Amino acid sequence: MPEKKFCVFATADIGDAAFNRLRERGYQLEIYPTPEPPPKSLILEKVGSGIDGLITTLRDKIDAEVFEAGKGSLKAVAQYAVGFDNINRADANRYKVPFTNTADVLTEATAEFAFFALADLARRLWPAEHLVRENTWGYWHPYLPFLGDEVTGKTISILGTGRIGQAVIKKCIGFDMNILCYEAMGTNEKLIRAVRQQMELRYGSGMQRERTSIKYVTMEEALSQGDFISIHVPLLREGESETPTYHLINEQTLRTMKPTAYLVNTSRGPVIDEKALARALKEKWIAGAALDVYETEPLPPDSPLRDPEIEDRCRLYPHFASAARITRLSVDPNLGMAGRCVQGLIDMLEQNYGGDMTKMPYVVNKEAFR
Repeated sequence: MPEKKFCVFATADIGDAAFNRLRERGYQLEIYPTPEPPPKSLILEKVGSGIDGLITTLRDKIDAEVFEAGKGSLKAVAQYAVGFDNINRADANRYKVPFTNTADVLTEATAEFAFFALADLARRLWPAEHLVRENTWGYWHPYLPFLGDEVTGKTISILGTGRIGQAVIKKCIGFDMNILCYEAMGTNEKLIRAVRQQMELRYGSGMQRERTSIKYVTMEEALSQGDFISIHVPLLREGESETPTYHLINEQTLRTMKPTAYLVNTSRGPVIDEKALARALKEKWIAGAALDVYETEPLPPDSPLRDPEIEDRCRLYPHFASAARITRLSVDPNLGMAGRCVQGLIDMLEQNYGGDMTKMPYVVNKEAFR
């Protein structure tokens, strides 16, 4: 147990189990009480009061203003998310404040959600349910009022083959899908070998009737050949990378897709130009889209994605791909975001790993401490 009582402010409630773990170690906690994010002025006030640690979410802008307010006292920021677009990394480095994230533990939950969203789109589950709920299902007919599209045996293009992209690929194998991969960092030969082995095993044992394939292709090939496009790339803006992903999906790339193709995004909202997507759906350049992330969150009331004309082909979810019980709330850092968040905070504040930030597994900005 730590000798000092650390003071921590949490901008969101991440569950009693996680907070109790900190309380048992003598931490003094203050938790923002409402579901909405706290105003930045309150974060500045709390940081300026001398707290040692800050638990944040993607909703909180953590930049030089925050680090300056906490200068001399703020020792750690623990992010309750895999992404950290809200934290200015350069500012954190300049003020020598380490921050963590919760990568890995939400991989499978996000991947399965992406696949379920894909299925929702393809089989038209939302408009089908509305027929029943609105009492407009008056008959059974072989193809009226509409048909959905099968997923089994189709081609899916995975844009980004990191952890979540690979987890989606695993699920696609079970649906006998052909898989096209695009990755700016290059081909993952180990992934290709492992997936091909699984595909051949399924075909050879009779579990699937036809051989399936996986290969890396160009971005244009992935977009033009896929029946489904699933996005799993980080948000990289101009100047941040040689291969930026901001508005990766735009008018030009949307026009490259098949008119029968479906688009799913569970990565970062600004990867898609939403105005272009709304137009693509309205003019039927593509068959449908499902989004769990947006350029501005919550989705503004005047967003073109809310157009009633496209609502039957545009599924809109409230950034909850990882919203599963174990993934969000488990106190086990190997299973849950809450557990990994508080473990990262404990490591930083209690100087675990000999106080060497570069050895702490959840610290993101290790470069500031080398």
